[in-house]
Amino acid sequence: MRTLLRAMAMAVVVSWMFVGSAQETPAVTQGDYVAHDFHFRSGEQLSELKLHYRTLGAPHRDAQGRVDNAVLILHGTGGTGAQFLAPYFAGVLFRPGQLLDATKYYIVLPDDIGHGGSSKPSDRMHAHFPHYDYDDMVAAEHLLVTDALHVDHLRLVMGTSMGCMHSWVWGETYPGFADALMPLACLPVQIAGRNRMMRKMAMDAITDDPAWNHGDYTAQPPGMRTSIEMLLIMGSSPLQMQEQYPTQEQADAYLKSFLESHSKTTDANDFLYQFNSSRNYDPSANLEKIQVPVMAVNSADDFINPPELDIMPKMIQRVPKGKFVLLPITEETRGHGTHTRAAIWQQYLAELLQESAH
Repeated sequence: MRTLLRAMAMAVVVSWMFVGSAQETPAVTQGDYVAHDFHFRSGEQLSELKLHYRTLGAPHRDAQGRVDNAVLILHGTGGTGAQFLAPYFAGVLFRPGQLLDATKYYIVLPDDIGHGGSSKPSDRMHAHFPHYDYDDMVAAEHLLVTDALHVDHLRLVMGTSMGCMHSWVWGETYPGFADALMPLACLPVQIAGRNRMMRKMAMDAITDDPAWNHGDYTAQPPGMRTSIEMLLIMGSSPLQMQEQYPTQEQADAYLKSFLESHSKTTDANDFLYQFNSSRNYDPSANLEKIQVPVMAVNSADDFINPPELDIMPKMIQRVPKGKFVLLPITEETRGHGTHTRAAIWQQYLAELLQESAH
């Protein structure tokens, strides 16, 4: 891939965004990296692919000159790297003395292709944007890390939901590049069954709407409402929803608020591409290639990856140094969204970092 691409790092902007107080948390550095003549697996190509990113801390090199403290954290479908700056993630992990202390680690938070400040359909190309998949996204992440940030080694790759799936792809595509992998809230198999059906329904709600007009709409197609409703069901958990909205009036009010807020920030083409990018995902054939320690964590109230499928306990046996933790349902878990509630699973991150230490 690198023989086909030339990289250019754009000007870096330092923004004073803080997870806690100014005394506790380093500033977040934001930047844009542009890859020229980026080739996608579909055969399509972009003359300029922009990848937006955030970093905390600074890289450190060991006696051999190799970076030994870089941590890559990958977001989920529809998200951005900014989601990891929330208090319940960064406030638990990035402050001094915490597991991923940003004064000791170099933390990299990309916006993936099709998301956030990176190149995406809604910028200008709409449905003519290249049809990217997870392999393309991981290739771009690798290019960002190596060519833009000059990181030749990762201490850890951690990912949530879609980023969880990207973690498995990283382990197989770039074996040994990272010391450890921590996939949160996914399965290392093809997306099928109800998971695929939900995604297909969400995509069909857009493409079956005449107002979509093959992606050349002038206003968001009404079918987007169904797609957003699917998001609410997929990402929520019954226990918390019942406790937070115990009456009909409260439930209806939340649904209305959710639909209104997401309708303002969601583009139909972006949504469609984001969901469709999972179409080729299936790391199941090459799990034995992953030789570094892996700590896979799912939650028992995850509607997308329910434990009764019994997939992960079988798959993790094929990962030489793999471990699997199923978090029980508690007042603190949040269904699929448990992946960003670091206080719930940080003990397993500590175990992984200790196991993979050199």
